[in-house]
Order: sequence, then structure tokens, then C-alpha cells
Amino acid sequence: MSETLVLLPGMMCDARLFAPQIADLSRDHVVTVAPITQGERVEEIASAILDGLPARFALAGLSMGGIVAMELLRRAPERITRIALMDTNPLAETPQTAAAYEPMIIGARAGRLDEVMRGFMRPDFLAPGPQRPIVLNKVFEMARDLGPEIMVRQVRALQRRRDQQAVLRKCKVPALVLCGAHDTLTPLKRHDFMAELMPSARLEVIADAGHLPTLEAPEAVTAALRAWLKQPYVLQ
Repeated sequence: MSETLVLLPGMMCDARLFAPQIADLSRDHVVTVAPITQGERVEEIASAILDGLPARFALAGLSMGGIVAMELLRRAPERITRIALMDTNPLAETPQTAAAYEPMIIGARAGRLDEVMRGFMRPDFLAPGPQRPIVLNKVFEMARDLGPEIMVRQVRALQRRRDQQAVLRKCKVPALVLCGAHDTLTPLKRHDFMAELMPSARLEVIADAGHLPTLEAPEAVTAALRAWLKQPYVLQ
């Protein structure tokens, strides 16, 4: 049997972010979704995840899930058989951008989680079209279910995250770098950069999607993940 596929959702998202991929890929792969909710540092979140995962596994993360995936690759490269980084960012925050997160924490603690999420996940981060409000409402629903405490922890982790460029340069396993063409939160040029850093990376651009391609263009993302899962191993 092929290796277990571990999926890491984005900020204030859960397994529903990957519902179409789980439904398809679980027909012939063991698929699990790990929460990125345990800790106020990316390192703490990664430690909490690693304890419950198989000895070796394929890893795919979207947005903040991709940031956590890079930390897992940093600390346990021998356990990861392949990696997919989707609509994410390998760079650390600057002091200015880290400080810009503070109103989100204040708003979440003040009981304004919906307002904070609508300010953070803007419509123009997604591809235009009738699916845009449907996808946004699904994200807001996941955020409400997770609640403000998780919002605060995840924002703190993002503020403090480390630069992972050196980790990507050392990656020798089959790698997929995937981005929605309309993603203005983590734009295509950032993914070009990531793919160039990684020796075994393939860049996949999803034409009719923005920051959340797993929900915006699920069939295209599933096809890309299937192709990545079929790639032969690269000896480390």
C-alpha cells in the first residue's frame, strides 16, 4: 500500500477544506487530516502533530498548513516521503507585518471573530465567479466552529514563524508547489520562488482558483495530488 497522506489545513480551517480530495483519494490511499491548533508557535504545532503520525508519510499543506508542513520537513525530513505546498509562504514575518496581525487578536478576544475573518479572508483572494461566496461562507463556518481561542493561537504562531528557505533548498523528496492563479494573498511569484529553491519540485498553477483551490477547483487539485503521489521516490 502507498504511504499515508497527511493533510494540513489552513488558518481557521479543518478537514472540510479538503473534503473533495478526501472523498476521492481515500478510495485508494490512507488519508488523514492533522489539526494545526495546538500551540502558539509553529514549532509547538509541529511537535503536537508528529507524535500522532506514522513513521513515514506523504505531507500536503495549504496556506498556514503549508507553513507547518515546512516546519515538519525541517525537524523530521527522514519521515516525509514527499511534500506538497499549496498557496503558502516560506518567509518569516517582518516586525511590521507581524505587528499588523495584532488587531486580529484584539478583535477575536473581543467577540468579533466573524468580523475579523471577513477582514482577513477577502473575496479578492479567491477567483471570481459564482463559487466565491460559497467558498467564503464555508471558511467562515469553519472559523466559527474552531472559535476565537484557536484564532489567537494561530495568529501568534504566524507572527513568530521562521524563514524556511534553507529547509526547501535541502528537500530531496518529490515536491509539488501548487498555487491558484488568482491568489493575491500568497501570489504566484512566491510559488515560482519556492519551486526554484526545491531541487525536486514541480510547479502547478490552477487556472480557475485563488487562495483556496481545494474548494474552488477541486478536480484540478485532486488530479495534481494524484500525479504527485505517483511520482517515484527520490533517494535521500
